[in-house]
Amino acid sequence: MKIEVNVVNKTLKIDGVVYPCAIGKNGYIAEIEGREGDGKTPLGQYAVRYGFYREDRVDLPMCSLVMHVTQADDGWCDASDNSAYNLPVRLPYPASTEALYRDSHVYDIVLVLGHNDSPPIPDMGSAIFIHVARDGYAPTQGCVAVSIKDMLEILPKLSKTSVIEIRD
Repeated sequence: MKIEVNVVNKTLKIDGVVYPCAIGKNGYIAEIEGREGDGKTPLGQYAVRYGFYREDRVDLPMCSLVMHVTQADDGWCDASDNSAYNLPVRLPYPASTEALYRDSHVYDIVLVLGHNDSPPIPDMGSAIFIHVARDGYAPTQGCVAVSIKDMLEILPKLSKTSVIEIRD
């Protein structure tokens, strides 16, 4: 299944259904020009690799995408000079990371995109996900975000061969 994100209209389309979405706080950028921490959503086509979810907060619908239960020590390395750059890690970790287990609800469901991961190139961007939107679809740090209601509707449509195309 293909997911299409239009960054100009801030919409995500899958299986003919269009959903509102949030994108990076600083807009969007061509994948090759993106940099770590730029706050921009990278344009391009990426595999939807797998996901994480908070089983204490979400009743996950049936889906064929591999989904992992988020643990309190799950993190993601965003230190471009570290060997674990743009990879999941266990916290505490000696380099810069972001926690996947949060008090806020934005990472109640996180879908990992195949952005800068094969192999990761230092400073080209990390932790580009599809996750749950903040109230009012507030901008992200570069991810794509949808409401929890829409995420739960989208999940059953995904598989291990799903791709996302982020375009303007």
